[in-house]
Amino acid sequence: MKIKAADRTENIKYAIRDILLIADEVAKTGKEMLYLNIGDPNIYDFSTPRHMIEATYKAMLENHCGYAPSSGTQDARDSIAREAERKGIKNVLDIFVTTGASEAIDICLTALVNSGENILTPTPGYPLYTAIQSKLQLVENPYYLDESNGWQPSIDDIKNKINDKTRAIIIINPNNPTGSNASRETLEELVNLALENNLVIFADEIYDKLLMDGEEHISLASINPEAPVITFGGLSKNYLAPGWRIGWGIVSGNRNILFDYIEAINKILRSRLSANHPEMYAIPAALDGDQSHLTEVVAKLTRRRNMTVEMLNDIEGISCEVPRGAFYAFPRLHIQNDDNHFVAELIKETGVVVVPGSGFGQEPGTKHFRLVFLPDEETLQKAYEKIADFTKKYFNKYEVNSVSK
Repeated sequence: MKIKAADRTENIKYAIRDILLIADEVAKTGKEMLYLNIGDPNIYDFSTPRHMIEATYKAMLENHCGYAPSSGTQDARDSIAREAERKGIKNVLDIFVTTGASEAIDICLTALVNSGENILTPTPGYPLYTAIQSKLQLVENPYYLDESNGWQPSIDDIKNKINDKTRAIIIINPNNPTGSNASRETLEELVNLALENNLVIFADEIYDKLLMDGEEHISLASINPEAPVITFGGLSKNYLAPGWRIGWGIVSGNRNILFDYIEAINKILRSRLSANHPEMYAIPAALDGDQSHLTEVVAKLTRRRNMTVEMLNDIEGISCEVPRGAFYAFPRLHIQNDDNHFVAELIKETGVVVVPGSGFGQEPGTKHFRLVFLPDEETLQKAYEKIADFTKKYFNKYEVNSVSK
C-alpha cells in the first residue's frame, strides 16, 4: 500500500520553480535557454559585496561555527535595531534572525493563525504566502492590487474582505511580482484598518533599498508606533546574497497587545535552534557598512527596467505598468487563452523562461506573466525580441478573434 502524503500538501505550489519542469525538458533538446524566472541577482552580473564575505570568513576562522542564540547574535540584532531606527520604526519589541526572510514569515504566521482562520494576502503576490497558507490549512482570502493605479493595494477590497476569522494583513512593499511601491496614503489606510480590526500587519520590505526614479520607501511600521507590525528584511536582495539564507523580523507596536504573540514566536525560534551562525556576522557589515554597491545596482536595474517597459509595450497584445522597485515586471497579456498556455508555448518555442501570472494570483479575467530584468541588456534584448516574434505567431495561431491592447 502506498504511503499517503499529508492533506496539507495538496495545494502547495510554487510557480517560480514549478515552471522549470517544462524548461528542463526544453533544455534537453539543446535549445538556447534564456531564464527570466528567478529573482537571484548572483546568477547574473551582480556580486555580494566583498566586505560582507570577509566578515563571514573572519567569523568562520574565529570558530563561530556552533549554534547561535535562537534569536541571533547580539551584534546582528543590534545592527538590525539601528536599521529599524533609520527606517523610522519606533516601539521595537523584539528582533530575531532567521534562515532567510522566508523562515521569519513562516514562523510568524504559524505562531498567529489557526486552521480555519485567514490572512489577507496581496494578489498578485509572492507565492510563499499562499504555500504557507495551504500548509497551515488556512482559508484563502486574497485582496487585489489595482493595476490601473500602479498596482497599489485596493483599500476598498481589503475592507470588504475582513471578517471575524481574519488575523493579519500581508503587504509586500516594494511588491513582488509587480515592482510597485506603496504610497504613504495607502500605508496609512492599511494601518488604520489593522488598528480598527485588531489585525497584525506583516510588512515584507525585502526590496526596500531597490527603488528607481528617486522613489522613496516608507516603512509601514513607521506610520504609527502603536500598530502591531512585523517588518521582514534580509540580505538576499538589497545585499545580493540570496544563497546565504539570512533574514530577520522586527516586531513593533503596543507591548500589551503583542506580549503573548511574541512569546509564541520565540517558542518556535527556540525549538528550531538557530539560523546560520557565521553569516550573522555579515549583518552589521551589510547594514552599517559601505552601501556604495547600491548605486551601481539601482543604475543597472533602472536601465534594464526602462528597456523592459519600452520593448514590452511595443508588442501588440502585451502591456506593462512601470515597476518602481525590486527587479520584476508583471506584463498583462491581452489574450483569450490562459497565461499558463501562453507561457508553456513560449518556453517550448523560444527557450525564454518566464512565470505565468496565475502563479502569483491575479484579478479574475486578467492574464499576466512575471519576468525578472536582472540579466544584462544584450540578453534582455534577445529575450524580448523572441517574445515579440512569438506573440505575433501566437495571436495568428490561437487568438484570431481576440481583442489586443
